[in-house]
Amino acid sequence: MGRGALPERVGRVWRAGGDRRLWSRDFSLFFSARVVAKLGDGMLPVALSAGLIAHGHGAGGIGLAMASFSACFVGFVIFGGVLSDRWGARRLMVLADLVRVLTQGTVAVLFLTGHVVLWQICAIGAVNGIAAGAFQPGVASVVPRVSRDVHGANAVIRTAEALAMLLGPAVAGLLVGVFSAAGVLAAHAGTYAVGAVLLGLVRLPGTARRRGEGPGYVADLAEGWREFRSRTWMWSVILLWMVLMVSMWGPQVPLTAAEIIPGHGAAAFGLVSSTLGGGTALGGLVAMRVRPRFPLRAGTFALFGAGAFSMSVGAGLPVPALAAGAAVSGAVMGFWGVMWNTSVQTQTPGPVLGRIHSYEVAGSLAMMPVGQALAGPAAELFGARPILLTGGAATLLVGLALLLVRPVRDLPAVSPRP
Repeated sequence: MGRGALPERVGRVWRAGGDRRLWSRDFSLFFSARVVAKLGDGMLPVALSAGLIAHGHGAGGIGLAMASFSACFVGFVIFGGVLSDRWGARRLMVLADLVRVLTQGTVAVLFLTGHVVLWQICAIGAVNGIAAGAFQPGVASVVPRVSRDVHGANAVIRTAEALAMLLGPAVAGLLVGVFSAAGVLAAHAGTYAVGAVLLGLVRLPGTARRRGEGPGYVADLAEGWREFRSRTWMWSVILLWMVLMVSMWGPQVPLTAAEIIPGHGAAAFGLVSSTLGGGTALGGLVAMRVRPRFPLRAGTFALFGAGAFSMSVGAGLPVPALAAGAAVSGAVMGFWGVMWNTSVQTQTPGPVLGRIHSYEVAGSLAMMPVGQALAGPAAELFGARPILLTGGAATLLVGLALLLVRPVRDLPAVSPRP
């Protein structure tokens, strides 16, 4: 294969979807907003960790700051789904971004002036979590309204987000060394400002519900739950995903770091982590071309490889093999993500899509903190490597279980609903 063949092939795959009018004005604006947001999100952990460590807060402080965000996000995202369906997704997303411009700008000022108090950072993290919970439901409900090719839209978004998350930490590391953590946090606030402007320019068909029109908030919340519960294929996946969160995804980051860094160094861990992001981008590229008749069935077959990273670390393999395992896991999750998101967005009526998406996001992530919290004690009792091997094996059992659920296995691909 010639030197220019691969970039040209990637370019052709990236432009695939154009025949279905993928790159409309509104989708291009939404796509740009997502890429900018993910670039900022990739920068945040590096900047926040470096800043807290510089002001005397160790791993415990970093964990508390991140936990305050995660807990409030999971706790509020269901209510965010109701607000998104009632007020309009774009309006709520713009408001959430503007809130985060203020909060992240405040954090940047605190670090710049040296007035860093942990409870204040945690409080701001909690506000950011609520804002993210208000923002997230719109991510699903906007895609079918700005693109006629929902599958292609999810594929290019997934690929670009993975590349942005791959680039974000590297950019943050460079900027921390040049400008300090405060400068990176200010840049992160700027990404929210850019995102708000781009989303504000998006024109969505349909109108938000007017005040006093239709049932109240509690009735909307209940309706969203009924719609979620009525879809066996959806809640079946979420229940089994919770098993993976406890057994593999939760323990994976702390335990792989604890195994790779002492044995191979921090640089090796960074390299392996980068291949995980690169693999995710590759999975998105593959999903642009592969449009199976039964998306979740195809995604489940791919899911059998999701434990490759955990199992390679658990087996004590050398760094090149760890990088390969991470790339396989990332590619699988990139492919699965497109199949899942497309199924949710095309199988759900638009008026309740925000609420249903919020339920599936909350269910998917609810057990992540449990897995993270149990990782340390479980590793002390049984050892880190056996836990990682067990987590990798759990993906095989979950994959088999998904294939046994007929509504999951036989869910057909459909065109987006009006």
